[in-house]
Amino acid sequence: MVTAIVTFALLAIDLVIRVVAVIVVPRNRRPTAGMAWLLAIFFIPYLGVLFFLLIGNPKLPKKRREKQAQVDELIRESTHGVERVSDSSGWPAWFEGVVRLNRNLGAMPLIGSNSASLIGGYQESLDTMTAEVARAKRYVHVEFYILALDQTTEPFFAALGDAVQRGVKVRVLLDHIASLRSKGYRRTLRRLTAMGVSWQLMLPVQPFKGKYQRPDLRNHRKILVVDGAVAFMGSQNLIDRSYNKRGNIRRGLKWKELVTRVEGPIVSGLDVIFRTDWYLETGEELTRDIPEAFDQPSEAQDLDCQVVPSGPGFPNQNNLKLFLALLYAAKQKLIITSPYFVPDESMLVAISGATQRGVHVELFVSEIGDQALVYHAQRSYYEALLRAGVKIYMYKAPYILHAKHFTIDEDVAVIGSSNMDIRSFELNMEISLLVRGRSFVQEMRAVEDGYRADSRELTLEEWMRQPIRSTVLDNLARLTSALQ
Repeated sequence: MVTAIVTFALLAIDLVIRVVAVIVVPRNRRPTAGMAWLLAIFFIPYLGVLFFLLIGNPKLPKKRREKQAQVDELIRESTHGVERVSDSSGWPAWFEGVVRLNRNLGAMPLIGSNSASLIGGYQESLDTMTAEVARAKRYVHVEFYILALDQTTEPFFAALGDAVQRGVKVRVLLDHIASLRSKGYRRTLRRLTAMGVSWQLMLPVQPFKGKYQRPDLRNHRKILVVDGAVAFMGSQNLIDRSYNKRGNIRRGLKWKELVTRVEGPIVSGLDVIFRTDWYLETGEELTRDIPEAFDQPSEAQDLDCQVVPSGPGFPNQNNLKLFLALLYAAKQKLIITSPYFVPDESMLVAISGATQRGVHVELFVSEIGDQALVYHAQRSYYEALLRAGVKIYMYKAPYILHAKHFTIDEDVAVIGSSNMDIRSFELNMEISLLVRGRSFVQEMRAVEDGYRADSRELTLEEWMRQPIRSTVLDNLARLTSALQ
């Protein structure tokens, strides 16, 4: 009798779980993600529900999203009419619409009179950032997904300490989980504290301190601002290029990055992103200085730039919408560099549509991977891309091509922290910089030429000779990418 009652109760619970899942799971979710979650819950009900409760909500807590919306409104009001752009008659016909899209999504204006240069050397970028910190007079704002004290980054940390001693205000934001997983995490925090640096963990997962959100919602941004006069952003974290992992060292892996150094009014835009994140994490209202931040004098330069923030604090997928708009706008050439390329259906359609209307499309990825699941998920798209006419170049081992950027025709480029995958579109807080200016695109072309020289082209014939076991792994990994 007892057994029958227990069995009936379990069946009833199972039925309730399935019915509730059908009602709750698909709401405001991509169909592919909704279907993947429903399959997980239907096949493994209790574990499926547990995972859904832990990582099923792709948004930050409501209060944080409300604060983000308030800051966005302040930015829009404070920067109304702030645009100082070059002669718009030279813009591509579609560019104004893309700028308006970004303004509506991320609140940031397009600003002219900027200059920018690219830094492709790992040590060179660290040395350049360290030198700028050493010249700081007022403040240094550091925001990085991974910040780790090691032999490679020691000079940067020393420069931060020296800046504090000179009376410079140094603020540091580092992602909690990403930095926690890095070797020397506690040593890093102790060093920051000992130097007198004001530091704060981003998106901390500390439930006993009342700080919790979905654990894999992370702040993936990389920004350095010095005195509001110069800024750096791109793909590189502040850590040794091996990431201090035994497996990477054993395999001889080295990360290949791309960072841009910018000057001009757009530095204020990057600084506002830091100020906003600082406010969201600490409650300290650095955002009250936003109106003054954008009112910095600047010598005339030739680049029009727009900062595009994105992430689970926004109601829309800002970076995905920007990328799609640019993919559809391309007329002659589209060159994409993304270490983790796991596009959703809309992006796959946009890329194949570009090749079909005669656009030359190239994709640079790594020959080897550092994250097995993402690496295999990425590979599952190669056949479709090759059949669509995309030229795929695989950057040769032992390097991991970690740079994140793409160019559209000869006028526009995007560089930043965002990969072209579902994680970057939905789960990570990212930062992208839209740049219009032929000089910058030409410099990016030189970088792309360097990649091409150090890569081998993947052909459809070669790819179709892949063993069945690899295809199975790739397809299984692809299925997991939908569980967002």
